[in-house]
Amino acid sequence: MDTKLNAATAISQLLSPLNEDQLEIFASILIRTELKKNELLFKEGQISDQIGYVYKGMVRQFYYKNNRELTEHFACNGSMFICIESFLRQKPTPLKVEAIEPSVVYGIPYHPLEELSKEYYEIGLLYRKMLEASLILSQRKADSIRFESARERYERLLKNNPEIIRRAPLSQIASLLEMTPETLSRVRAGTL
Repeated sequence: MDTKLNAATAISQLLSPLNEDQLEIFASILIRTELKKNELLFKEGQISDQIGYVYKGMVRQFYYKNNRELTEHFACNGSMFICIESFLRQKPTPLKVEAIEPSVVYGIPYHPLEELSKEYYEIGLLYRKMLEASLILSQRKADSIRFESARERYERLLKNNPEIIRRAPLSQIASLLEMTPETLSRVRAGTL
């Protein structure tokens, strides 16, 4: 059985180590959620009041545009996700977060994290590292779309996140890479 302390330790080791006392304090604010396949953690129009850490399973962030689902991000075992503008401004998000397989997610809630960050320098540093990681990921995705071909985007995903390729539906992968499923099929077949 996983615990909040195990999740807190994994988050800390991922970004910025905390000592034992700080880990326990940080763990005390985590919110554990078990999701079934296709279950939504956040819905469009809801305030995303948590940074998510996928302890087990896989989730995706997506939205609708012109009656099409567009995948923004995947997070699987040991990775994090955030609807950054909604979280930081505490305003409704246009994104949805859905489990694409049975998942256990630990949420790091906005208000308690803000309070702990003021009181404990190291937790504040961890919070900053979470936000930095999210911004860097967003910048890399934007740069990839601007500067890389469809084949290069796919190869980067295959190299950096092979779990996504193995576990996510191809239509969602194509959407993430901003290509049609047909283009993705040609890329995978080596004809593009």
